[in-house]
Amino acid sequence: MSKRVAVMDLGTNTFHLLIADGDIDNYQEIVHYHEAVKLGEGGINKGYIAPEAYQRGIDTMQMFEQEIKANNATEARAIATSALRSASNGKDFISEVKAQTGIVIEIIDGEQEAGFIYQGVKISGCLSAQNSLIMDIGGGSVEFILGNADGIIWKQSFEIGAARLMDLFHRTDPIPPASIEALNQYLDEKLVDLFAAVKSSKIDTLIGSSGAFETFAEVIEVEKGHNFDLKTNKNYSFDEDELLMLIGKFVASSHKERAANKGIIPVRVDMIVAASLITRFIMTKLGIGKVSMCSNSLKEGVLAGMLEE
Repeated sequence: MSKRVAVMDLGTNTFHLLIADGDIDNYQEIVHYHEAVKLGEGGINKGYIAPEAYQRGIDTMQMFEQEIKANNATEARAIATSALRSASNGKDFISEVKAQTGIVIEIIDGEQEAGFIYQGVKISGCLSAQNSLIMDIGGGSVEFILGNADGIIWKQSFEIGAARLMDLFHRTDPIPPASIEALNQYLDEKLVDLFAAVKSSKIDTLIGSSGAFETFAEVIEVEKGHNFDLKTNKNYSFDEDELLMLIGKFVASSHKERAANKGIIPVRVDMIVAASLITRFIMTKLGIGKVSMCSNSLKEGVLAGMLEE
């Protein structure tokens, strides 16, 4: 008897709901929602959730609860990450959600988050015997996991997500060269632990987990006149030059140009600039030319654990 479970990934920009049943090697997605809650808007680096963002979050959780009931999921987990972890009113939000929907939100730390991301990427089948560096760019934090099909070698979460970087460095549009330089310098200082961890490892591939990497893949394919559906394209390998050219284009673009691009979902129109800069920084700094996208992430990792039990 296969069970039907629901996973909610409550991120800084987006709340995800995934309802699935079956077993982990062959599960069926029943519902897959992305809601652009933008929990970090107006307060991310001040350490609180602004009133409008707070309300959007509550409304979305009520909608999720209705979906979970309507689809008869027998078990549900709601996982909160960077924004709720670091917000002074995060606990109030969690209490209110429980009072209004009965959903109990679990706040996980960056280490646990990285562990779930690894599991999600692993079940998609894009890890090999060679070492990969998995990078998950969220709005609040970025997780790096060094590992292969056998397991995790090292993992860490850094509070340098795209919403935080945007708030710190991307205040004028297009982003000025001086701001790019400042952002790169900031990453250089913040990612010392990453550089130390990968120094003695040969990294075969940089795997971008969902988010911005889905946008990179979609825009590249759509510009070639191809259809690109993330439901069927769980993994995608980039051509290094194509990816760097696209990143350069995004970095030089104005809000208006990005908003007109069909391949960029609205919540990512501005975040994509900071995400592009982090991606280019890592590729350049670590000298990695082989980059791929994996559409699986934290929620699939949580799902794996629930379906295995």
